[in-house]
Amino acid sequence: MQSSVLWIRSLFLLILAGCAGGLLILAGCYLYLAPQLPAATQIREVQYQIPLRVYSHDGKLIAEYGEKRREPLTYDQIPPLFVQAVLAAEDEHFFEHPGVDPKGLLRAAVELVRYQDIRSGGSTITMQVARNFFLTRDQRFLRKFNEIVLAIQIERILTKEQILELYLNKIYLGHRAYGAEAAARVYYGKSLSELSLPQWAMIAGLPKAPSAYNPITNPQRALQRRNWILHRMMETGSIDEARMEQAIASTPSARYHASQPEVEGAYIGEMARLAATKLVDKDVYTDGVSIYTTLDSERQNAAVTALRDGLHAYDERHGYRGPLAHVDIDDLPELGWPQSTDTEQAPDNEKPEPELAQQQQPDGDDTVEPALSTWVDTFKDQPDYGPLRTAIVTGVREREVATVLADGHRAVLDWSALSWASPALRKGYVGDAPRRAGDVLKPGDVIYLRPSGSGENTRWRLAQLPKAQSALVSVDPQTGAIQALQGGYSFFASKFNRAIQGQRQAGSVFKPFIYTSALENGFTPATIINDAPVVFDNENLKGGAWRPTGASSRFYGPTRLREALYRSLNLVSIRILRQVGIGQTMQTLDRFGLPTERFQRDLSLALGSASVTPLEVAGAYAVLANGGYRVQPWFIERIEGKHGEVLWKAPEVIQCEAPCAVIADQDDTTNTQPETDDDGRPVQPPPVMAPRVIEPDVAWLMYSIMRDVIKRGTGREASKLARDDLAGKTGTTNDQVDAWFSGFSPALVATVWVGFDSPASLGYGEYGGRAALPIWIGYMGEALKGVQDQPRPQPEGIVSVRIDPKSGLQARPDNPNAIFEYFREGHEPDLEPPNSGGKSPEQIF
Repeated sequence: MQSSVLWIRSLFLLILAGCAGGLLILAGCYLYLAPQLPAATQIREVQYQIPLRVYSHDGKLIAEYGEKRREPLTYDQIPPLFVQAVLAAEDEHFFEHPGVDPKGLLRAAVELVRYQDIRSGGSTITMQVARNFFLTRDQRFLRKFNEIVLAIQIERILTKEQILELYLNKIYLGHRAYGAEAAARVYYGKSLSELSLPQWAMIAGLPKAPSAYNPITNPQRALQRRNWILHRMMETGSIDEARMEQAIASTPSARYHASQPEVEGAYIGEMARLAATKLVDKDVYTDGVSIYTTLDSERQNAAVTALRDGLHAYDERHGYRGPLAHVDIDDLPELGWPQSTDTEQAPDNEKPEPELAQQQQPDGDDTVEPALSTWVDTFKDQPDYGPLRTAIVTGVREREVATVLADGHRAVLDWSALSWASPALRKGYVGDAPRRAGDVLKPGDVIYLRPSGSGENTRWRLAQLPKAQSALVSVDPQTGAIQALQGGYSFFASKFNRAIQGQRQAGSVFKPFIYTSALENGFTPATIINDAPVVFDNENLKGGAWRPTGASSRFYGPTRLREALYRSLNLVSIRILRQVGIGQTMQTLDRFGLPTERFQRDLSLALGSASVTPLEVAGAYAVLANGGYRVQPWFIERIEGKHGEVLWKAPEVIQCEAPCAVIADQDDTTNTQPETDDDGRPVQPPPVMAPRVIEPDVAWLMYSIMRDVIKRGTGREASKLARDDLAGKTGTTNDQVDAWFSGFSPALVATVWVGFDSPASLGYGEYGGRAALPIWIGYMGEALKGVQDQPRPQPEGIVSVRIDPKSGLQARPDNPNAIFEYFREGHEPDLEPPNSGGKSPEQIF
């Protein structure tokens, strides 16, 4: 008995000595390692790597840039049940231990002795925070001691809630998602607060191994871990058994959700990204910088929709080029014909769907029938662009086709969705119209579909990625702020931004600038110019002569300047330029802000031989729209830091009478100092002057003449908008290589270009009024909704005079054919002589 007591006492003393020795070792390690480690106080100044985000003027997301997707939350914003799921999975006693869990460390030590390998680290959440913020992930004994030391220090500095907040915002959870909120967006497309219990448990299972337990790449293992966490939550008392069983019975719904823009504006997003790197002294990709652009989200969506609809309309006029690919379907399961016609309906396409760099499954069912999945697997790598969705033909009847889309949904195309697909032939020719569906498609064809129509009438339509391209730019004429910009059909199909990079010949869209110069130099809307053939000697041309022609073989003879513009008569424009002089005209073009250094100084300028970008044209047309002030297009309103502080603000635009100067307010006694950044630089640059460059009477006369382009000229198709304040001009270059329409109301300017990236003819009859004008109409019809129809008021210095339409002279009271015309005061024509027969010495031949 005595020996037994002695043995127990000895064992107790041995254990006590071992514990004391262990504590001494730990204390020694702490004293040795603590001075060598980074100061835990640094965690108070933690800086998350938050991506750059670009927004519209009304705060809708356009684009996101950065390697890490992260959206930090405060502890109060984290759902309590999700916190319980994380604790059940990672650290049940988090709120009880001092940063280190002895039981966990003991378990890890036993596993190390037993398996001769590190199976579990015994790390608490605090230790994981220490590792994530200060250490590497290498599994070494020294690192573990470092974790312990730092964890103890962190627990002294921060509250448990602050530590958990850091952990849930920092941890990597797979697929570029850092933090719980980003993971919720990536796997479920929702905010963390909007998820359900099984979804919270699924995310809570990721910190241990984001790849092994990933619900997308390893769905079975992820499901097992989710269910284990739900069991642990029941064991810890977070949920009851009934709720656990209900959650376990739920079907997993995780799938990849890319960062979804609310507005499709990838082209201007890229412009903003590049500009921000020059405007602010920040690492814009990691410092949580937000750029707010001038884009109006509704107008931008309207621009994208109108541009794509216009390109598809052009594309359908020029025939079907065939399927993307053909799949041998002999070994695929039989599907039969879809039973329900409900599968025909496509998603509502009133707004363009923000496109992704690679194919995504649209929202809907998360599982696909095995038979359908086999069909989908044959074309799943085919990329989608914009509204285009890849599908495979599963069956063909007389005048309808059955298809399966990439999400497993089935759609039946009726004859109205197929009948346009005449075969495209060489050199722009089109073959015979199809008579039945089999003339167009056969089972196994991989094709593109696009939504057509809107609302309940939206249906799928056979489509193809257009070969032609387009650009649309729209600006506020008062300030130059860009309201909408689309540089092509799809940024992900082609990153070339035609709106700002595509220098193309302007064609007749350039003529208003020539006519403005004429009005400044003695011409009037009633001046008569001869529309007749003309020949100019030119030694540099074959044959030694230049014989310019019009768009048709018809010549109108003596024609008033107003009529010549709305009919877009080339020979009249040449005679005007020759009369005014190239040097004088160049000065006018300079004042419009056009890049005259790129222009040829010859008479071809009258026909629009100058190469310009759509943005340059829109900026110049803004001068006519706002009454004569030159504004420079711009697109960034402000740049903010991650806490909402303003890093850069756009300068104010001030219209002024030339010469302009910023005059300090002598009565300002506030001595307000300009806002500055951390380096003392002004946040907002000085105001930008928009000087008057065209006299108001000249600008108004051009507006009046260009309104006739829409009322009775080459742009009359725009009359369908039923507005009285629209003005504009069509433009087409030789052989229909470039098609343009640029126009405006006093409230908004928009310019549209259509053509091929490698200059080639758009085809017979594809003038600006057919290829570009419908896009402009589609855009302006939406963009001007709710904007009052209000033509620019007639300024002082403009008089209305009755003239003879043939001679352009002031009509006598008894002239039955007289019409009213506007003139600058002092430039009224002479009174027609009695019985003049319409002849006038003012006619220019």
